[in-house]
Amino acid sequence: MARSYKIKECFYTLQGEGAQAGRAAVFLRFTGCNLWSGREEDRHSAVCTFCDTDFIGTDGTNGGRYTQEQCVQLVQRLWPGGGRPYVVCTGGEPLLQLDVPLIEALQSVGFEVAVETNGTIPVPPQLDWVCVSPKANAELLATHGDELKLVYPQTEAAAQPERFTGLSFSHFFLQPKDETGRNHTAATVAYCMQHPQWRVSLQTHKIMGIE
Repeated sequence: MARSYKIKECFYTLQGEGAQAGRAAVFLRFTGCNLWSGREEDRHSAVCTFCDTDFIGTDGTNGGRYTQEQCVQLVQRLWPGGGRPYVVCTGGEPLLQLDVPLIEALQSVGFEVAVETNGTIPVPPQLDWVCVSPKANAELLATHGDELKLVYPQTEAAAQPERFTGLSFSHFFLQPKDETGRNHTAATVAYCMQHPQWRVSLQTHKIMGIE
């Protein structure tokens, strides 16, 4: 029986964060996460308490349960043509479901395949772009990749930026925590100016008013 993937949503947009900000991309959001159930009643006891993404169920745009072939067809259909086709696999935690056969199937039809992961699950080497976003109370297994994007501030000692500077990433980003009633942008800017290995990542998709 062919494996199926539970997809929360899949849509075409511009990447809003990090080194690829502004680039056209198909976002393939997988259901589920290993650091939070996604239910508000569980947030206070979750390993990650500040997630701002709905990854429960399959009720989003183009959400559903897809075979590998169907998943590839969906991503292909959403790409308008031209440029270098780019798909961002995200979640939740996409590596709970994303596997080598699906990565290679997407690559076989011309897509550059990126992942946005919390870094707690080993990352398949076949991926074209790896963005790791560490969480304070979770063991970090993914210690190399293209970009490390740390939500800031996280008050726990295990999530201080200096802990990560020796890891093997090409880009180091601090992203202001999206927290109701508080604006962490100034503190993030100040840290990056004092520690120029780091760059500021803003959630430009929210500024632009797109998904």
